[in-house]
Amino acid sequence: MKIIQAKDITEKVAKLCIQINTRLTDDIDRSLTAAQQKEAYPLAKNILSVINENRELAANNRRPICQDTGMVIAFVQCGQDVHITGGSLEKAIQNGVKQAYCQGYMRKSIVSDPLIRDENTDDNTPAVIHYQIIEGDSLKISIMAKGFGSENTSALKMLKPSDGMDGANDFIVETIQRGAPNACAPIIVGVGIGGDFEKAAMMSKQALFIPLDQNSEKPHLRSMEKNIMRTINETGIGPMGMGGLTTMLGIHILDYPTHIAGLPVAVNICCYVDRRGTVIL
Repeated sequence: MKIIQAKDITEKVAKLCIQINTRLTDDIDRSLTAAQQKEAYPLAKNILSVINENRELAANNRRPICQDTGMVIAFVQCGQDVHITGGSLEKAIQNGVKQAYCQGYMRKSIVSDPLIRDENTDDNTPAVIHYQIIEGDSLKISIMAKGFGSENTSALKMLKPSDGMDGANDFIVETIQRGAPNACAPIIVGVGIGGDFEKAAMMSKQALFIPLDQNSEKPHLRSMEKNIMRTINETGIGPMGMGGLTTMLGIHILDYPTHIAGLPVAVNICCYVDRRGTVIL
């Protein structure tokens, strides 16, 4: 049995929330640098230059990369041999988010009531937390700060099994083409195929944690990823929708067994500021 203090979880979550809002991961840094180097359109090259300058300034000065510091999404894998003391796991994570957004002076974007919208929670909580109980004695918390300019361009569709791979591919491409100009391209895309309604959506979010230089181990999914990437970048939508060679930096597809009568497909679009990180206690 491993004993983990709630205060240690709060501390780790707070630190991670600030880190992901101020510094992109190395794979995204490399991809943005490469995009600027190969870009042939003058305006697109200038936009990518500004993007790269902004991310460097944010990292060096520990300032948010974007004014929208997102809604916090957490995926928690808790070992069955872990015991949390000094408070609940839920409160520990929420307190970490609160601490980060208040002490880190980041924008608080969460409203208490989604319809009335007359009151801000003033600390960017509650975060959306997904839990999974696993074997072992470790606690793994993966966090993303999801901006809603890109989130609002995402979509889910319950396809028919007869639509098959071509139908799934068409829906993914159509969703990306429609959303990319408004999602602060160059974008990063996560796709979830299978399971049921909510499983597909969760997988599309989880796919955004996969490094850009890593492709699916399944040949047919790897082929889909490469073909969609090529198709989207050939549209010429480009950075910020102003034209160019780089509309999308990467796409990852996760799948799960599904019912014989269904084919759920979810597409979660993220701008190039794919703020993600993981801590293991």
